[in-house]
Amino acid sequence: MRRKRVSKRVTMTDIARAAGCSQATVSFVLNKTPGIKLAAETRERVIDAARALGYAAPNFAHLDTADILAPALDGKIGFVVDQLATSPEAVVAIEGARQASWNAGNIILVAQTLNDPEMEPRTIRALREQGISALIYMAIFTREVVLPAAVYELDVPVVLINCYTADHAFPAVVPSEIAGGQHSTRHLIQHGHRRIGTITGEPWMEAAKDRLKGYRRALATADIPFDAKLVIEGDWSASAGYDATRKLLALHDRPTAIFCQNDRTAIGCYEALKEAGMRIPEDISVIGYDDEEISRHLHPQLTTSVLPHRAMGRWAIEQLDGYAPSSSGTRYPITKLECPLVERLSVAECAEKLAVFS
Repeated sequence: MRRKRVSKRVTMTDIARAAGCSQATVSFVLNKTPGIKLAAETRERVIDAARALGYAAPNFAHLDTADILAPALDGKIGFVVDQLATSPEAVVAIEGARQASWNAGNIILVAQTLNDPEMEPRTIRALREQGISALIYMAIFTREVVLPAAVYELDVPVVLINCYTADHAFPAVVPSEIAGGQHSTRHLIQHGHRRIGTITGEPWMEAAKDRLKGYRRALATADIPFDAKLVIEGDWSASAGYDATRKLLALHDRPTAIFCQNDRTAIGCYEALKEAGMRIPEDISVIGYDDEEISRHLHPQLTTSVLPHRAMGRWAIEQLDGYAPSSSGTRYPITKLECPLVERLSVAECAEKLAVFS
């Protein structure tokens, strides 16, 4: 007689694995733990994973992704970005804003400016003539920006994504890059690695500087001496990742893990390691950053961190609910959203078992 199959009970560990986050994060979301600030995208990812796996609990039955989305205005929202055609990040942020605003009937009007000193003010004024009820201003590279006077002249709410102004005149949101770099490096340390190389981006960029700060903080917290020879400057490209990895492998005391500070760098890193006959992660662990689509298709799949552009788009919409244009002298803080780590298959315990950090 055929034995009746017993369905496996879905646990929070299962959900955490599917959502690419920690079990603690799953618990916070599903139990609606008060006082815990998580990105809306993280909450949605957990809820979606729980539903897909058939998770059943009394408190979960009444939990809805709508609980974490706050529809704001009812009208047209202008979305100005410096680069659109050459960057997927802008499209992701726009989609996040759209998802968060459509329930209220908002239309997103998108314009690219290329930071042109003449066209940018004209673009903003054209959007104002279209009757926008709010403006979202986005920069592709995280940085301080100088906004044209046309922005200050608007009589509608203004929110900044991935940038901020020296006068803090508008609400602004950026990725928490220092924490992201620290979390990525700590993940390698927790797997027993102490010789951790890193391939940076261009040093003039805030993201590159902050991710390196996070790397150094994680080492310091674990009492691991900083070694400048393990830091190789790159330019975010696959070719730079390839060249930098070869330099790291040429060291007398080469690293057991490499933190590539974006996923494209990791592509080149993979190629150099495989060319050298090294297996990932058995011989050396690799971690990336950005969670680009390619990270899911590398062999092995790349452990990486999510750049929260979608979450920043949603955050911008949420700020518009009940927001009024700032009065003279008002200063808004810069909000930093987490860059969640997505654990995949490119990180393993250090073969040398030099240390374990917890």
